[in-house]
Amino acid sequence: MSQKHEAPSAGGDRLDLQADCGSCFGLCCVALPFAASADFAVDKPAGKPCSNLQADFSCGIHARLRDKGFSGCTVFDCFGAGQKVSQVTFGGKDWRSAPGTSRQMFDVFPVMRQLHELLWYLSEALTLPAARPIHKDLRRALKETDRLTRGSADALAEVDVAAVRQDVNALLLRTSELVRAAVPGRKKKNHRGADLIGARLRGADLRGANLRGAYLIAADLNGADLRTADLIGVDFRDADLGGADLTGSIFLTQAQVNAAKGDAATKLPPGLSRPAHW
Repeated sequence: MSQKHEAPSAGGDRLDLQADCGSCFGLCCVALPFAASADFAVDKPAGKPCSNLQADFSCGIHARLRDKGFSGCTVFDCFGAGQKVSQVTFGGKDWRSAPGTSRQMFDVFPVMRQLHELLWYLSEALTLPAARPIHKDLRRALKETDRLTRGSADALAEVDVAAVRQDVNALLLRTSELVRAAVPGRKKKNHRGADLIGARLRGADLRGANLRGAYLIAADLNGADLRTADLIGVDFRDADLGGADLTGSIFLTQAQVNAAKGDAATKLPPGLSRPAHW
C-alpha cells in the first residue's frame, strides 16, 4: 500500500529520514553489491538478492548479523530512501510481484539514498543557531532536494547527484565554519581528509575540529572531547569511542556510530542511539 511521506521539516524533524525496513522491499539487500571481507561473509553482485532475504523482504539473520559475518549490514543506513523508493516512487509495487520494475528500482535506490543523506544533513543544519545567517539558503536547498526525491523513476535516474551534492556541500561547509567559529578562545584543528588510522587520540581535545572525511579507522579516541567537531564523512570503523563526548558534534550519523566501538560512558548527540553491540 502506498504511504504518504512528508517533506523533512526545517525544524529538524528527521523521522522520515530514518530507515523503516517494514515499508521497504529489501532494496539494500538486493540492489547493492558486497564483497567477501571482514564486513561481509560472501560475495554478492548488484541486483541479486542476498541469500538471507526472506519472502516478506525481512532479513532471516537480522539479530545475528555480526555473528554470521555480516557486520557491514549493521552499519549501513539508507536514511529512509528504501521506503521512499518502495512506497512513493513505485507506489507500493514490489520487484517480485512486478519484475519489470526491478532494474529501474535498483538503479534509482542509490540515487535516492544520496539525496536522502543530503536531506539529513540539511535538516540538521537548520537546527543549529550558529548557522542562522544561512538558514534561508539551507531551507531553499532542503526544499529543492526534497522535490527531486519526489520525481518519477525516470526523473530520478536523470538527477545529476554530483552537482546537487556539490551545491549542498558548499552550504554544509559554511554551516560547519559558523558552528566551529563559535567555540571560544582556541585555534580549531584542521584534520580534513587526514589519515588518522590507528591514531592515538585518547583524551584529545578536538572541540571545534574539522575532521571532515578523515580516516579514523581503529583510532583510540577513548575519552576524547569531540563537541562541536565536524564529523561529516569520518570513517569510524572500529574506532574506540569509549567515554568520548560527541554531544554537539555536527553531521554525525547513526551508521558512523554503529561502525565504532563505545561504551555506557560514550555521550551521543540527540537523535542517535547507542548500538546494541556496545
